[in-house]
Amino acid sequence: MTETQTQFITTTEALAGLCARLANEEFITVDTEFMREKTYYPELCLVQLAGTDDVAVVDAMAPGLDLAPLGELLARPEPVKVFHACRQDVEIFLLLFGAVPANLFDTQVAAMVAGFGDQVGYDSLVQALTGGHIDKTHRFSDWSARPLSKAQIEYAAADVTHLRVVYEKLSARLRVEGRMDWVAQEMAVLAEPGTYRVEPARAWERLKIRTNNRRQLALMQAIAAWREREAQRINIPRGRLLKDEQIPEVAALAPADAETLTRVRGISAGFANGKSGVSLLAAIAAAKTLPEGELPRVERPRDTPRASPALVSLLKVLLGAAAEQNNVAPRLVASGEEIEALALDETAPNPILEGWRREMFGEDALRLIRGEIALSTKGKRIKIVELKE
Repeated sequence: MTETQTQFITTTEALAGLCARLANEEFITVDTEFMREKTYYPELCLVQLAGTDDVAVVDAMAPGLDLAPLGELLARPEPVKVFHACRQDVEIFLLLFGAVPANLFDTQVAAMVAGFGDQVGYDSLVQALTGGHIDKTHRFSDWSARPLSKAQIEYAAADVTHLRVVYEKLSARLRVEGRMDWVAQEMAVLAEPGTYRVEPARAWERLKIRTNNRRQLALMQAIAAWREREAQRINIPRGRLLKDEQIPEVAALAPADAETLTRVRGISAGFANGKSGVSLLAAIAAAKTLPEGELPRVERPRDTPRASPALVSLLKVLLGAAAEQNNVAPRLVASGEEIEALALDETAPNPILEGWRREMFGEDALRLIRGEIALSTKGKRIKIVELKE
């Protein structure tokens, strides 16, 4: 594979021929190069593809190039489409073609199932499984600038050539261990279009909001939703409109006019009087008129049930032991929030109690909560002790 000459694709005809050949493969490896510093939506610059005899870098910005053959290839149930840390790549294809690529396989997720740690980097995985080395020289290239150098093209191609060997070794290892079904369950989440969509109404959830004032919370929610919609409309990063720390400042001031809006640090008169400023003021005005009954509920810490910190700690010890025994990244099995939820209410729906997670960790977690087992040590390892009634 390393000796295969890289094709640089700039025409629809060449892309169609490449995709026709790749359609007959058992699996293909896929990667992208894009720019997002100045836009809300990623600007696709290159698509890298590799099969048994083909290694290609597609210039997505080439004049007159129609990416439809690529969309058709990605939509086919076969071959398997292999990515590493695929979320941003898949988001791009969802935007371009209106669908998530079919039959996804993410080697970062697979590596976590195979015990390579939490969110293992591509460079580390290549080195561990192939002994190869990724040249980082062009990692911070401006991929939108043309012409591209031969070195840039070869750098981009290396991402998908090494990935073939990584996939083959990972999948073989997981089949021997009987864990391909585990990976398939994780891929189901990545195959869901909703995984990649940001709903403006929920944009406030990414903020660190601390307030007991329901009206203030409603204003911050409205401002965050406005920022997301406006960033999408004019295709600029959300932080170019308002920074996260400005949102509570705007909400506290609750401006009714452009002059008052400019009192917020960092907001210019040009912005306040422009189209974006006018629409922001309208969103604030609407939030001000919400009836009391429609204001969001503020959960006070004293009103929120909390799990026993000691029980949560015990469950985390059990998780670490289970992950160590099964050679799986603990973070893939359960998050801290999921463990706290289980400690609080073991009858509530929880990913820990589904599929392979329940088999590996969930059942013992329930037994620990019910007092049916205890934890002890044997040598330098944690062991489960059965408790007799």
